[in-house]
Amino acid sequence: MSARFDIAALRAETLALLAAWTAVPSVVGDAGALARMAAILADHVRNRLGAEIIEAGLALDPPIVHARIARGRPTRLLLYNMYDVMPADPVGWSVDPFAGGILDRPGLGPCFVGRGAENNKGPLAGMLVALEALLAADALDADVEILIEGQEESGSAALRQYLSASDSPVARCDAALFPSFCEYGGGPPRIYCGFKGILHGTIRSAGGAWGGPHAGIHGSNAPWIANPAWRLVQALATLADEPTGFLSRAPLPPVWRPVVEALARQFDPEAELRFRRTEAYAVEGTPAERLEHVLTTATLGLSRLATDPADARGIIPAAAEARFELRVPPGLDPFALLEDLRGRLLAAGMADVAITPADGFPGTVFPPDAPGVAALAAAYRGLGAEPQIWPWAIGAAPGYAFAERAGSFLIGGLGHGGNAHGIDEFVTLAGLDLYLASLLAWLPGIVAERADARPERTAP
Repeated sequence: MSARFDIAALRAETLALLAAWTAVPSVVGDAGALARMAAILADHVRNRLGAEIIEAGLALDPPIVHARIARGRPTRLLLYNMYDVMPADPVGWSVDPFAGGILDRPGLGPCFVGRGAENNKGPLAGMLVALEALLAADALDADVEILIEGQEESGSAALRQYLSASDSPVARCDAALFPSFCEYGGGPPRIYCGFKGILHGTIRSAGGAWGGPHAGIHGSNAPWIANPAWRLVQALATLADEPTGFLSRAPLPPVWRPVVEALARQFDPEAELRFRRTEAYAVEGTPAERLEHVLTTATLGLSRLATDPADARGIIPAAAEARFELRVPPGLDPFALLEDLRGRLLAAGMADVAITPADGFPGTVFPPDAPGVAALAAAYRGLGAEPQIWPWAIGAAPGYAFAERAGSFLIGGLGHGGNAHGIDEFVTLAGLDLYLASLLAWLPGIVAERADARPERTAP
């Protein structure tokens, strides 16, 4: 950082914003809270950053805040984040999840605890505070597009449509950045150059011509009446391999093989298990083999199994249903895989079992030298942290939609948070300081990187 910044003061600003925004329960289904949060953010970027508001939710549900800081600079960055959070029941929390507060956590020190602290109101607040500091110090020689959505936790459909529309108002950018706390589990900070794709929906078996009742009946009929719950279990076993839901693998592109080999030399399998709250892996192999497997595998994940009626005893249910998430690496089409699954059911004589998709999108990956990658690695190293570079995240995000508007879509930033979607979600205050410092280095670093890559003008 060429400019000097008061990190403690910026942390205090970030915590003040985080505390105020935590109090807005912007969860899926709460249209009032989502609209209120969008209005707060639109006011913030307009009044604190001097940004022009392009879209603030008048025609979108939930609202998208799209703002622009245009100063005629040769580099343009897109900063993305989200304001929606997962629901939270206060039972088991150390504080009210929608009030939040600073607590001392054993082994971590002072932390802000509250829903959204890590995912993603904490990173959002820090992103806007760091951007304001850079602009005030005239330390960011770039135009900036800001996109903040309220639907990330439920698929980003509105944002994907907004970005992909032929008349989308989002300007073409050198790089799209998703600032987050990337010291997952307190380990080395990660750089992801892409994301897996996802398609989710339901798989349902119901009583009908194949057998099974049209309404719940007494369980004593089991010897001669088929059970839709067993039919569903049989169908799931036909579709994918236990215990992970394995479907297939895609080849690892050759450009990424040396990256995975380097990652394997840094990778700590036991630390990863602790981070995932798990005792054992489902696949054997060396670290390199396990990494390649998790990166290139398509899986049929199951997150809910239920019968109709639910929680009944002593009956044969009328139907049984599984909620699924089809997760695929870049290069595989989730909708083509869905048709393959339907073909498997048909071949097994189970055409009555319905697979109904809800929404989905493909994975995407940018090259190792994509805009912003080197600058992010340099920002990490400048703050004493050696990065882990991953070809793509094993989680899903709609990077493909950003690819139409930017030369990269990168998630990055120092900072240690935890318990996203769970009880006592947190970010450490020390991690917040590192996060702010990393953004203050990363954003100007991209500008310098792009200037170096730009062809020099020759004199006439």
